[in-house]
Amino acid sequence: MKVVVLDGYALNPGDLSWSGIEKFGDCTFYDRTPPELTIERAKNADVVTTNKVIFDKNIIRQLPNLKYIGVLATGYNVVDVQAAKEAGITVTNIPAYSTASVAQMVFSHILNFAQNVSDHANSVSAGDWAKSIDFAYWKTTQIELVGKTLGIIGFGQIGQAVAKIGLAFGMKIIFNNRSNKKVDFDASQVDLENLLAKSDFISINCPLTAENKGFINTSTIEKMKPTAFLINTGRGPLINEQDLADALNAGKIAGAGLDVLSVEPATADNPLPKAKNCFITPHIAWATFEARTRLMNIASENLKAFIEGKPKNVVS
Repeated sequence: MKVVVLDGYALNPGDLSWSGIEKFGDCTFYDRTPPELTIERAKNADVVTTNKVIFDKNIIRQLPNLKYIGVLATGYNVVDVQAAKEAGITVTNIPAYSTASVAQMVFSHILNFAQNVSDHANSVSAGDWAKSIDFAYWKTTQIELVGKTLGIIGFGQIGQAVAKIGLAFGMKIIFNNRSNKKVDFDASQVDLENLLAKSDFISINCPLTAENKGFINTSTIEKMKPTAFLINTGRGPLINEQDLADALNAGKIAGAGLDVLSVEPATADNPLPKAKNCFITPHIAWATFEARTRLMNIASENLKAFIEGKPKNVVS
């Protein structure tokens, strides 16, 4: 069996092992594959893996040997799954591998706004404390999370993990979800308008759909408190980026912490990297060593199950 890993660097920049994949056949590994080389590299493959390499209908038609596409992520929008199904190709994804890591990143951004540790540590390193006439000083308002309201948009596994961390900090949890959710902890489901109006921190953890694209915009931002902070670890296109940048620069909300943008890597004309009190991390919420290890193990298990005729995590 010929296996081709088309863009393996994001998952494994050198600190993990491909041995779980290698045992299943003749393997070729590429760190990255530009679109113009996809067909050339995959044309003789029985199995390919992809993270961001696109497999649309046109590409799938030109790969008659292909039997399996393993997506190295939870989202599988890079593959035309209907075209794959029609071609008899099994497509699998990696569910729920990064829940804890993404929830942790949400609170990395929340805690950054609450106490801004990095700025204060840099200030001390620059000698500001040594020059101070007072025993303590703060460059930004210090915020206690106890009693603050955390609004979570999207209440699947990640949203619920965020909620449980918030409860541990003594926060009040409200959430908005497409369907009704009953949970066995202290969290209240509300409509979106109430969530926007009541929340001190808002965490976006919903999937991107045609209906909610750009739903964070001038209209919805106007419903938020001017002291509210917005966190997005979901998908970049959920936010109208120009509207958010304008709101931040005008002080209509207090800040935004983003791990995703509408185009990645960030483009030079994106208004958010230079917006006031906007902190952006380069799509790394999923990328802890532990989460990537789980991803690698599940990818190997998915391929093994397919070879044994009992495929799992199938999305096609």
